[in-house]
Amino acid sequence: MSIISVKNNLGVPKYKQIIVSIENAIVNGDLKRGDKLPSINSVRNRFSLSRDTVLIAYNDLKVRGIIQSIPGKGYYVINENISVAKKIFLLFDELNTFKEDLYNSFLSNLDPNIEVDIYFHHFNNDVFSKLIFDHIGNYNYYIIMPANLENTDVVINKLPKNKVYILDQTHEELSQYSAIYQNFETDIFNSLTTGLPYLEKYNSIVLLFQDQKQPQGMLKGFHSFCKINEYGNEVIETFINRVPKKGEVYLIPDDRNLIVLIKKIKEEGLQIGKDIGIISYNDTLMKEIVEGGITTISTDFNKMGERLAQMVKGNESANIENPNTLIIRNSL
Repeated sequence: MSIISVKNNLGVPKYKQIIVSIENAIVNGDLKRGDKLPSINSVRNRFSLSRDTVLIAYNDLKVRGIIQSIPGKGYYVINENISVAKKIFLLFDELNTFKEDLYNSFLSNLDPNIEVDIYFHHFNNDVFSKLIFDHIGNYNYYIIMPANLENTDVVINKLPKNKVYILDQTHEELSQYSAIYQNFETDIFNSLTTGLPYLEKYNSIVLLFQDQKQPQGMLKGFHSFCKINEYGNEVIETFINRVPKKGEVYLIPDDRNLIVLIKKIKEEGLQIGKDIGIISYNDTLMKEIVEGGITTISTDFNKMGERLAQMVKGNESANIENPNTLIIRNSL
């Protein structure tokens, strides 16, 4: 029991004294990985504390990944690195080039003593739910990219509201949570409106839209633009059996299908930017170079990561719409 010391009139909260005592014991080698901590009741009784005071201290160490609780057995040291001040649960839908930029920007703008664990749900509701349920209470903050999954609020509501940040896509049922997001409906409408002078030489615009992955706001914004401007349009789910034709301009949300489209256009002997147009979503270095440059509708993922880090560090509660830009290049 000597590893823990709690004194009155120190001007330091007693739960913090417990934390510091355990940290010092780890640093001094009195506690090592695998060692068992004194029980909550034994600490409470020895120092005449409330059970909640001890539990707050142990939970702080648990969330930081220093100790773990084993039901029916107690608390054990699992990590001797006490420098971790906070731990963050980061749940992405998938990893691609631009989300990697977001992730790296987020990490580079955090304090070095904050640890981030990243997970992926791959647009699967069961995986999404299990990852969150399995980690309730293990992190200081939960940053969640719900994508277009349905009923995510039922799962997210199990987490403390002030510890949750919604990322990239948000939904009406998640409006109670802090978020930094893209407004897909407004972004696609405004970008296509800005690009109208470049679209005039084409007869129709074709959106490749896959319900499983793409945000509904993108589809709504596309239809609004075409209706208001009386612009010929079509929505397709796949390029299978699709032959690109002169006078079409394609709006492609993902990079894999962008490459498929370029290949099909070349097979038809059409010239990109003259016979047929391409607008891609989310800018990358590759799109600056391929075919003399691909026009993109893109948010600033580096800015999103930077702003997210600021929100977490400042424990800030806000809903922030990330800026979006149309970048005109040779493909239009």
